[in-house]
Amino acid sequence: MLSTAHHADVVIVGAGLAGLSAAHQLTGAGVTVMVLEAAGEVGGRMCTEHLDGFRLDRIGQLLSTSYPELTRTPGLDGLALSAFAPGVLVHSAGRHYRAGVPRSTRGALAAARALASAPRGGPRGVPRSSARGGSRSAPTPLGGALDQARLGASLARLAATPVERLLARPELPIGAALQTRGLPARTLDGFVRPLLSALLCDPDLTTSSRCADLALRGFARGRLCVPSGGASVLPELLAAALPPGTVRTGVKVTSVATTSVTTADHGVIGCRSLLLATDARAAAELLPGLRVPPFHPVTVVHHTAPAPPLAEPALLLDADGGGPVAHTVVMSEVDPARAPRGRALVSSTVLGPPPPDLEASVLAHLARLYGTSTADWDLLAVRHTPEAVPAMPAPHDVRRPVRLLAGLYVCGDHRDTSTVQGALYSGRRAAGAILSDMGLRPAIQAPSTIRPAA
Repeated sequence: MLSTAHHADVVIVGAGLAGLSAAHQLTGAGVTVMVLEAAGEVGGRMCTEHLDGFRLDRIGQLLSTSYPELTRTPGLDGLALSAFAPGVLVHSAGRHYRAGVPRSTRGALAAARALASAPRGGPRGVPRSSARGGSRSAPTPLGGALDQARLGASLARLAATPVERLLARPELPIGAALQTRGLPARTLDGFVRPLLSALLCDPDLTTSSRCADLALRGFARGRLCVPSGGASVLPELLAAALPPGTVRTGVKVTSVATTSVTTADHGVIGCRSLLLATDARAAAELLPGLRVPPFHPVTVVHHTAPAPPLAEPALLLDADGGGPVAHTVVMSEVDPARAPRGRALVSSTVLGPPPPDLEASVLAHLARLYGTSTADWDLLAVRHTPEAVPAMPAPHDVRRPVRLLAGLYVCGDHRDTSTVQGALYSGRRAAGAILSDMGLRPAIQAPSTIRPAA
């Protein structure tokens, strides 16, 4: 097939995860591809800033080791993921509580049934005085042992439910749908709502219940994680594994058609098919009429501390809503490569519009969350992204069409789910549509191997 400096079978506009994923599917099938990126580097919103030995993610989007596309996407072979501790830590009433540690379906249901049928004074054979000291008689703000067993059973059932069955469920805003799930209010408020806010970047929980269930399913089936070395490692790996010269950065596209694209400084590039893989707003500027969804704004505040305020790689959620921070993590405990030796990196996320006194209010909130003074912490960076994550309000089509017409296609997390999994899978779907229109089949590829961080 024809390939010159000014022609390719497929031109992809945008070198984010969706565009790079599609490029791999297409080149694997023998199609010549040119990926044009306006910025000086690949990755879009998945970028990492290097500052004085620290590696600071712009958005800090959470991944799950259960994402299928992390192992299915060519180019990610050997990707190292740094995993969080199982479950999460929840801060409530001045204390930390572990919650959401995955269990098997059978084990979680058995625990719930055993606790539900146990005598009120405590399990058979356990003196009442001993039971009084246990979690059944002294419930946490997340609920007692029975509540937590029911939560475990609910997560285990989600983990075992096929995706297509989840997508066939009645659809409501997840904030309303939670009231029908049979979990007590203290479990919802103390764990489920803060967790979903973190996973979806949606503090008001307006997200489609189907999309929220997919997020909870991913949480229950795997471990929360981040790419070792920074979020930018993932798109950089994808770009590096493409044929040389496929990705061209610093090329701004000003107009598009099914057979060519016009650039600001590099002339006209011909093609047989065009794939728009930019963010939703940039795509709509090039193709007026494409829908631009609402977005969730995200602010990430990075601090360095002389010592880790929490000596484990745990995601810490705030169940009390006592400040602007929705969740925080000592990122250097999760991924030591992100901070110089002897320094701790604390990355905290504020959802929604940031308060006017952001720096002071975040520091005060972090002091309460970690139970330690933050007076000697130094601010490294504040990164506010107004259009960080496309919103997925109900009703939301998680498989929005990627084929607009023969020769013109669009992909991105705004066409699927607003996750790394959604972006990668959207690219796969778009490439499949292009190949089908060309009368070609996708190449059969062996799964990649995900490596845990050393």
